[in-house]
Amino acid sequence: MSKRPEHQAPPEIFYNEDEARKYTQNSRIMEIQAQMTERCLELLLLPEDTPCLLLDIGCGSGLSGTVLEENGHMWIGMDISPAMLDVGRERETEGDVVLSDMGEGVPFRAGCFDGAVSVSALQWLFNADKKSHKPVKRLYQFFSSLYASLSRSARAVFQFYPENETQMELLTSQAMKAGFYGGVVVDYPNSAKAKKFFLVLMTGGSAPLPQALGTDESDNLQIKYAKREATKNIRGKPVKNTRAWIIEKKERRRKQGKETKADTKYTGRKRSGRF
Repeated sequence: MSKRPEHQAPPEIFYNEDEARKYTQNSRIMEIQAQMTERCLELLLLPEDTPCLLLDIGCGSGLSGTVLEENGHMWIGMDISPAMLDVGRERETEGDVVLSDMGEGVPFRAGCFDGAVSVSALQWLFNADKKSHKPVKRLYQFFSSLYASLSRSARAVFQFYPENETQMELLTSQAMKAGFYGGVVVDYPNSAKAKKFFLVLMTGGSAPLPQALGTDESDNLQIKYAKREATKNIRGKPVKNTRAWIIEKKERRRKQGKETKADTKYTGRKRSGRF
């Protein structure tokens, strides 16, 4: 069994120049990162066809930011690894980035973001890499400052890798203490490979958690960590940006109660570059 990266070294040391380049050039990692960022965007429930300003927490070399750009959004990223940010600058990503430790708080003014996403970063906050690091205090500092930086209708969605139930409960308790509502959505809970955890946090009051993928729709959405029967195989998902993929995505938006344009014969059709 391979060791988890967060157990090997602090993030700013683990993601050195060599590791940052390997991570950014690995096609499998790039594909997974893109899929998880797309899912984070779905769970944010952003207004359709409206460019938003998003915070990318643990932005690394900008792989997630590229997906945000492709979806028409502006973004600002924060990361603790200088090497990762350097690789991002070489890739000429559009977002502005800040060298910052999320455990010390989100360094932005109040109410400036329409939402926040984070892929594979949150679990690093459970580490105590220095004597001064107290994970519970760092979690609260992070969540409370993040809450302040978001507009009052915004959401924050974190894809993360918890080690156990205790970590999930600690995350949710500190987030709720900071003012958030929400909980954990588990996609494909009965699949060893496809299973993914998303912490979905809301600022505008309590609302049902979004439907997890690969689950029975009759499940109680308010249950944070329920085990559910998988009803869909991730390998059977349609290819991204095909007509089937677009229709499936629009159907998910309808189930989430979001205003969605009707399907037509032009849905998913490739456009020429001419007007």
